[in-house]
Amino acid sequence: MKIPKLQIGNITADTPIVQGAMGVKVSLSSLASAVANQGGIGTIASVGLGDFEASKTEYEKASREALAFEIRKAKSLTNGPIAVNVMGVLSNADDLIRTCVQEGIKIIVSGASLPLKLPGLVEDRSVNLVPIVSSGRAAELVLRAWDKRYARTADGIVLEGPLAGGHLGFSMDQLGQLEQHTLEALLADVLEAIKPYEDKYRKRIPVIAGGGIYDGRDIAKMLLAGASGVQMATRFVCTVECDVAQEFKQAYLEAKEEDIVIIKSPVGLPGRAIRNKFLKDLETKEKNEIKCFYRCLSSCNILEAKYCIAQALVKAYLGDIDHGLIFCGQNAYRANKIVTVKDLMSELLAELEAF
Repeated sequence: MKIPKLQIGNITADTPIVQGAMGVKVSLSSLASAVANQGGIGTIASVGLGDFEASKTEYEKASREALAFEIRKAKSLTNGPIAVNVMGVLSNADDLIRTCVQEGIKIIVSGASLPLKLPGLVEDRSVNLVPIVSSGRAAELVLRAWDKRYARTADGIVLEGPLAGGHLGFSMDQLGQLEQHTLEALLADVLEAIKPYEDKYRKRIPVIAGGGIYDGRDIAKMLLAGASGVQMATRFVCTVECDVAQEFKQAYLEAKEEDIVIIKSPVGLPGRAIRNKFLKDLETKEKNEIKCFYRCLSSCNILEAKYCIAQALVKAYLGDIDHGLIFCGQNAYRANKIVTVKDLMSELLAELEAF
């Protein structure tokens, strides 16, 4: 297969691979810039970037300054395309979006709730807006709202299927019936849903499919099914450039297929993670009073939660695997070595070409 380029608005990537955002310091400037340098689109996750102690008292300020630092660092390391992911459920989402614009980011990706008001926060039309959806219906809701309120449409769409890592846009029942929600079927629905808006705005809206994409063969299948590119996150954890602790990467390398489980998150969404001591202990733990330092999420159910998800993710990032939450995609157990981003991208493209 000939490797196509990925066009998102006025941005062109030489390869159709978008490195997905992984929150709380998993995908920072080091990883994002390395992917961009290899022809893909690197993504900085904006959640949980601030100094942990400073965030307890000045969460918004610490988050804003840390995001600006990561953006500037990424720009110093690459001339390639860098995106920033901003979760809609963040209490400071609007501030982070404004920071992206001020720092010259040209691709803003937003999910974890439908970003219905995103264009209202970004007046600069040179900034490409890319919502994350999990179905054709969700895509239609977002595009209809943007069309009606702002006379604007998306510059791209990320479709995250049920095999993705972290928080998922599917119910527990849907996750128990994966055969009815394949990425291929979801992609067909999204492609159909966006047609009226492509026609109205006389532009192609590229769909980037993610969730369970692991190798070049997976990429080829999505491209042949109509996707313009793919999003991959889990595959980039076990790279030299990923900033998480070695213990975090080792958890991926040691995971077995049966260790990849669905959990109930304090955020109110199902999530996919590695079943470690932390999750095993939660199975027998009664809910208790949690002291919330960060107030980082607008939808976190503190009264019902058994743990603070921000603290659990921080511990995992730092390498305290027994007391941390390790998000991952369904294929994390397939990781067997740590490689450079350059070598990983070369492998993926070679597999794609050979398809």
